[in-house]
Formats: sequence, structure tokens, C-alpha cells
Amino acid sequence: MTFQSRQWPILDFDPSSEALLNPTHENLGLQVPRQFVMAFVGKQVPLYAWSHHARRLGTFSCVSQKIPIYQVKGKHRSIGICAAPVGAALAVQLLDWLIGYGAQQIIVTGSCGTLNPLPENKFLIPTAALRDEGTSYHYLPPQRWVNLDSRLIAQLQQTLFKHGYDCTLCRTWTTDGFFRETQDLVNCRQQEGCSVVEMECAALAACAQFRKVQLAQLLYSADTLAAGQHQNRHWGRQVQGLALRLSIASLQEMPAAEKKKP
Repeated sequence: MTFQSRQWPILDFDPSSEALLNPTHENLGLQVPRQFVMAFVGKQVPLYAWSHHARRLGTFSCVSQKIPIYQVKGKHRSIGICAAPVGAALAVQLLDWLIGYGAQQIIVTGSCGTLNPLPENKFLIPTAALRDEGTSYHYLPPQRWVNLDSRLIAQLQQTLFKHGYDCTLCRTWTTDGFFRETQDLVNCRQQEGCSVVEMECAALAACAQFRKVQLAQLLYSADTLAAGQHQNRHWGRQVQGLALRLSIASLQEMPAAEKKKP
């Protein structure tokens, strides 16, 4: 595929993997673990890192914030963990940077709003995300949906069931418009099969596909848009730490990769 300009600039996808500014332009000499967890869970990441004597590998820096990058030792392998910034553009900037420095199997965890009458603190795993944001169109050609990695989805399911937690597969609506989730749009997304809404999944999945790495996401239900009104509830805070621990456990419990025969 070659670059072709379209009527709308957001659809001007260029398939070249090389940009004028690339994720590893800083040449940090950083090596992050192959298995990595990015988490939208407030203060739970530094708390987990402190309580598990994590090693700090480096820092992702941007104008608005600095995000510590940790490595946690496990029984079978070390796992990288870091907090994730809200919003598709910055979350993907961080993801692309992590991939550039070695991340290959990534699980993202964070909250979602519900479009259907789902209880709070319920675990959901998206199989596909509706691309109603801008960032994904810089990583994949225009199309309505982007899929997440089926192997990591299966691993997440297995881990949750093993630890005694139910989860539901779903489709999610990824939007940049936090204050533009109108009733007509909610109705439309429901008709397309979306049961939850969040702000990053489609963009993260598109970046992972473009860079040819695996990515899945563990969501937990927080606020709700069901019944024609918005309710904060408790923003899913009750399970933030649990979602982080389950995501890390899922990568730690993955079978070791088979060695290729000579």
C-alpha cells in the first residue's frame, strides 16, 4: 500500500513504518520486559511496585507528566508495568515507545462506562473496538472496527476463571468525546453491538497491529450511561488494584514459548 491523500485528512493513512520522529529517537539504551502491563488504575501502579520491590527501569517523559517504568520479578518471568495516561493520543505515544524498547505482549487494564445496564466492578474483555477516535487512523487504514489479539484474550479469560472471577467478552466504543456521548450516539453504538465505552482501546489495538505485537485489554465497569442518564457510581475504584493484579498474573502464567527446532 502506498500513501494516497483523501478528502478528509484523518483518512490520510501512510503505511510507512519509518517516520521523521520515531519512538526510540532518544536512544535511551532502555530494555523493557517483553511482557508488559499498562494500567489506567490511579495510584495502584506505584503502590504495587513499592509493595513488590519493583525495579525502576526508566521514565517516559512528555510535556505534561513523567511516568515511571517498572520491572516486577515473577516465578517464570519478569513483567513490566506502568501507569497509563488517559486519552488515545498520549496512551498510544507511550505504547509505541514501550514497543520500541522491547514490549511484545501487552495487556492494558482500565475502567469503562456501560451502555447497557451492567453492574459496577464487572470484568469485561473487548474482542473489537469501534474506532470513533483519531489516533488509530494514523496506524491502520480506514475501517470501522479493530480487533484485539485472540491469544491474549484467551489467556486473560483463563487467568480470571482460574482465580475465581467471571468475565464477559464484549465490543467497545472508543471515543475522544468524553462530553459528547449523546443519547442518539449511545443508541447507535448499542445497535452496533457495543456494550461499553472508553477512550483508548481502538487506538492501542491499532498501534499494536501496526507494530506487529500482541495486545489485549481487561476492562472493569465503572460509570454508566444506561437508562438514558449518566451515573458516576464509584468509578470502579473497588477493583482497580485487583484488575492490575489479574493483568500481571495473566502474563506471568502464560506458557513459555516453544523453542524452534534447528
